[in-house]
Amino acid sequence: MSRRLATISCIAMGVALGSHAALAHNVALPTIDVGGKRRMVSVPHVHTPSGPRVIRSASSPVVAAVSPPPAAPSGPKPPPITSSSEKFFTGAEVNALPFKQAGEALEIVPGLVVTQHSGDGKANQYFLRGFNLDHGTDLALYLDGMPLNMRTHGHGQGYADANFLIPELLSYVLARKGPYDAQDGDFSSAGSIYMQYKDKIDKGFYQFTGGSFAYGRALAVAPYEDFAGGSAYGAVEAQYYNGPWERGDNLRRINSVLRWARGTQEDGAAVTFMGYGNRWYSTDQIPERAVYMGVKSLWGTLDATDGGDTTRFSLSGRWSQTDGNHYSRVEAYVMHSTLDLYNNFTYFLAHPDLGDQFRQFDRRTMAGVNAQHAIKWDSMGLPVETRIGLQGRYDDIRLGLQESFRRTPFDTVRNDAVGEGSISLWTDTTVRWTPWLRTVTGGRFDYYNANVNSLQSLWGSPVIATSEGFPAFLWTGPFNSNSKDAALFSPKASIIVGPFQKTEFYFNYGEGFHSTDARGTVQSLSTSELSDSDGFVTVAPIPLLVKSRGAEIGARTKFIEGLDSSVSFFWLNLDSENQFEGDSGTTTFGRPSRRYGVELANHYSPTSWIRFDGDVALVHARYRGVDQLQAFAWLDLITPETLPYGTFLGNAPGNYLQNSVAITALGGLELGEATGWFGALKYRYVGSRPLTEDGYIQSPVTGTMNARLGYRWTDGWRLQLDAFNIFNSRSDQITYGYGSLLPTDPLYQQCVNGIAPGAVCAVGVMDRHFKPVEPPAVRVTFSGPLNFDAAPNFAAPISGLAD
Repeated sequence: MSRRLATISCIAMGVALGSHAALAHNVALPTIDVGGKRRMVSVPHVHTPSGPRVIRSASSPVVAAVSPPPAAPSGPKPPPITSSSEKFFTGAEVNALPFKQAGEALEIVPGLVVTQHSGDGKANQYFLRGFNLDHGTDLALYLDGMPLNMRTHGHGQGYADANFLIPELLSYVLARKGPYDAQDGDFSSAGSIYMQYKDKIDKGFYQFTGGSFAYGRALAVAPYEDFAGGSAYGAVEAQYYNGPWERGDNLRRINSVLRWARGTQEDGAAVTFMGYGNRWYSTDQIPERAVYMGVKSLWGTLDATDGGDTTRFSLSGRWSQTDGNHYSRVEAYVMHSTLDLYNNFTYFLAHPDLGDQFRQFDRRTMAGVNAQHAIKWDSMGLPVETRIGLQGRYDDIRLGLQESFRRTPFDTVRNDAVGEGSISLWTDTTVRWTPWLRTVTGGRFDYYNANVNSLQSLWGSPVIATSEGFPAFLWTGPFNSNSKDAALFSPKASIIVGPFQKTEFYFNYGEGFHSTDARGTVQSLSTSELSDSDGFVTVAPIPLLVKSRGAEIGARTKFIEGLDSSVSFFWLNLDSENQFEGDSGTTTFGRPSRRYGVELANHYSPTSWIRFDGDVALVHARYRGVDQLQAFAWLDLITPETLPYGTFLGNAPGNYLQNSVAITALGGLELGEATGWFGALKYRYVGSRPLTEDGYIQSPVTGTMNARLGYRWTDGWRLQLDAFNIFNSRSDQITYGYGSLLPTDPLYQQCVNGIAPGAVCAVGVMDRHFKPVEPPAVRVTFSGPLNFDAAPNFAAPISGLAD
């Protein structure tokens, strides 16, 4: 047995040698009789909606036994659970609650907040488990096995744009939190979310949506039966949106999916093409003082040319085969994306005459392969499953940072060509020791290599003033070129006890990591300042891989009929919060951090036509150690010359993790059957959070309510009304605390005329910068079958009410 396992494992590794990507986590083995007289009655640690089916009974409802899979599964099924915080949602469940943009559909994951501080073409801002995840730094997102997180990205490490998602095509969403699973690699410390599109569309449909603030969306999905030995479908989507802003977003979005599939997830193949383009203007966050002083309205902007454009094209394939006790799966993908972003967050702080707008660009081609092999076998009469996998990925990247004026660059801070590749080997083994005890142990080894080649020219480099006031080129790019490699081993372990009285208990431990921007790992000179003696300022490079360690204890129960509840207590340490700061092109010092908290998730369905969801997460997040650099900067702001300006407020050293949400909650209500009237309510609560590390500036609480009402006909027609922010919350979508400068600030003229101290002018006016929650809005959706055989009976909704 061991010889055969080793042989097949080597074959699986050889298939994927040379590339890397995080696995789609949607693979499982069917139940198989393994030798002798003993039959496998459990599927230990395989995650797939179309694999083994969990059998729930009154005595053992959580994971009691596994039945052989049907030849043609009718829909996605939940996989075996290995942690209390792991959640599985069908596409229908994801689409049941109202959301304004595609990324917000992921808020069905308990504790996850998805928001936006710029135009809807930019990647969302994510918050989970005490993390301000920015655009995805420690939350791994996947669609059909392709990683969405972009490492060494022009705007920020881990940038994960989910705006091209078409929620109506989702088959399922699988969410895991913490670094406990061997398949989870880069960016997964807070969690991993795996989205899977449907392999087959039974009936074609179209839908049109129109609503407030010039919102318009059209979607058409057409199936093709018996196409090239399988089935296929195509989807095309177009969208326009202006928003409530004084400078309209003028968002223009086009999206398409072509998919061919044959067989099942266990035995079959699939090929998918995706194409996406988006162009928009953005109203970014504005300072609170500008609104209170009447300089800008709540919906105004300080730079009407901010915005961007992006494209994404991908081709991916999947092959899988089950042969007796063995299962193999290979996924491959290639993706090309572009992004141009124009932002201005500090307004006139660095350039009082031209403004502080900057351009970030990213051009990349990414290729990767995932391969795994699994085998079920007996060890001393115990059912065992062993999996081994290889993940490979390579990114060919051109990216940079330029200062600009009305979208016209005038100097180049960074301009780099980066090649970054990785190979990861993972394995785990699940043993069912008794009917009520199973263990999962494993680990992964990751190797990363990055090569950074600066393309910054002398004449394109920034011009800054020397200590004597003379202009000088800050040409540091060639000295920040180098290569870097790193390797990590991450052990994982889980214990699952139960079920007892329809309840299971989970104990998890794991080590994970996130990669950092490769430019920051080789940088030795600052790209933004000279020393007092007009020499280069040296900076310390940051590590390429940063380790995290986490543990979780929890329980999941169905003791009450119709109620699925879970509670999870978690703890997570990061060795460093170091990051390359894309907005300035320099490295930032980040201390170690610690987070711990509790999550409660509840889903209650007393009848077939009513469903409740209630989730609450409480998190305590702090830095560890002392921020010496911030302490030195604060001392410069409390001298006799600087103290009267008050700039020291909000700049004292502290241990608060900026924008770490302490409490989040979500409540959902769904009403209705498959046909007839239906409705939904969704309430999202985001608690106050510190915006500076000393906690001086705090964000307000945010609470919004969305509602839905509609009617579904038996022949596929649907009419739906969605209403957003129905109670007209005047809170913030997102909030930051930092210094900026406006021409209307008294400090502005003092800095321009050289009156205020340099340390004060470098910080500006400390303030809360926010983007408001959009005002109440409504959208109407009409959907129907593509065949147009018959119109719906429009009198049915009224007659139904009369009955």
